[in-house]
Amino acid sequence: MVGPRRAAKLRDAEVRLGPLRAFVAFHLRLAQDASFRSFAKHTGRRNLKPGRFAAMMVIHNNPGISQVALGRAISRDKSTVTPLIQELSRQGLVRRRRSALDRRSITLTLTRSGEATLADLLVHARAHDRRLDAIVGKRKAEFLELLRKIADALA
Repeated sequence: MVGPRRAAKLRDAEVRLGPLRAFVAFHLRLAQDASFRSFAKHTGRRNLKPGRFAAMMVIHNNPGISQVALGRAISRDKSTVTPLIQELSRQGLVRRRRSALDRRSITLTLTRSGEATLADLLVHARAHDRRLDAIVGKRKAEFLELLRKIADALA
C-alpha cells in the first residue's frame, strides 16, 4: 500500500489526471478518504470502517430507530446498512430487536459497550473536527452549506 505522501507525489508528479483535476466529485472523494484515514489513525482504531461512527451516533441520538430510518439518515442502502449493523452487533456495540409495532422491522439501540465506545470516538471526532476547522478556516459555515447543497441536490 502506498502512503498518503507518496500517493500525493504520484498523483501530482507522475500521473496525469486529465479532466479529473476539475471534477468536484473526485476531490470530494480524496478529501473524504484523507479525512477518514486521519480520524481512524487518531482513534487508534485502524480497523475502524467508514460509517461506523455516524451510525452509532445516530442510534445513540435515536434509540429504537429502525434500520431503514438509520440507512436514510446516513445515506446508506439496505445492502450496506445490514452488514454494518450485523458487524456492530457481533462486536457487542448495538442491540437489534424486532419492533413491537411492526414485527417485520428491526429497531436498534447501543449497548453499554457501544455507548462507551461512542463516547471515546466522540472525543476523537471533536479533535478531528477542530483540525478540519483549522484547514477550512472562517469559511466553515459556507463550506458546510455547499456540502449540504450538493447532498440535497443529488439525493
